[in-house]
Amino acid sequence: MRHFFTIFGHELRMLLVNGSTYLAAVVFLFVTGFVFTFLLEEYSQAAQETSPAYDFFRLFLLAVFIIVPLTTMKCFSEERRLGTLETLLTTPVSTTEVVLGKYSAAYFIYLLLWGSTGGLFYLLHHFASDPRLLDRGTLIGGYVFIAVSGLLFVAIGVFASALARNQAVALVLAFALLFILIWAPSSRSASSSCSLMPCARCAMRLITPRCPSTSMISAAASSTPGNCSSISPAPR
Repeated sequence: MRHFFTIFGHELRMLLVNGSTYLAAVVFLFVTGFVFTFLLEEYSQAAQETSPAYDFFRLFLLAVFIIVPLTTMKCFSEERRLGTLETLLTTPVSTTEVVLGKYSAAYFIYLLLWGSTGGLFYLLHHFASDPRLLDRGTLIGGYVFIAVSGLLFVAIGVFASALARNQAVALVLAFALLFILIWAPSSRSASSSCSLMPCARCAMRLITPRCPSTSMISAAASSTPGNCSSISPAPR
């Protein structure tokens, strides 16, 4: 494994100068920011039984379909298209080092993009000034789950890139494999339909008029100690 860090550094630099990486970052941050804003509006209008972090991480699969194909489609497909993969394998490096180096670089970008969403919860904590809005256990557990499950998702993307000679084909193949693995089996279960309800409510919110509502920050700031109505379930 002497050449692992050399390959890792090279692949990381190639990802940082690749336009698809920045496209994935822009789309990812737009989607996650939109979802987080929608969740804050929901919490400002009515009491919720769960924390914002819980609902936010329920939709993380949407971001996976954006990040993984765009960041992994160039790993091996570009090497095969240019004919440099054979040249790389003739150098004194092992196949394991090449695969792990490319995989680790894509996984690092995956973690970097998800780590940037921590700023959303920092802003919530800073401006809301209400610790009840942040469930530390859910927040830590959500990021740990994203990091662990990302090992599999990035591996699928790298595998799809190794099967194709074109980046577009690798992109579509990675998306299809992720869909088959994640979405198709769970779509037949009732729990999957429940997990898609926030997306449906979010889409309906865009096309239906809304009544003006107070902000979550004002509601949290005006709440008195001991009053947990902003996060506790409404009485039945």
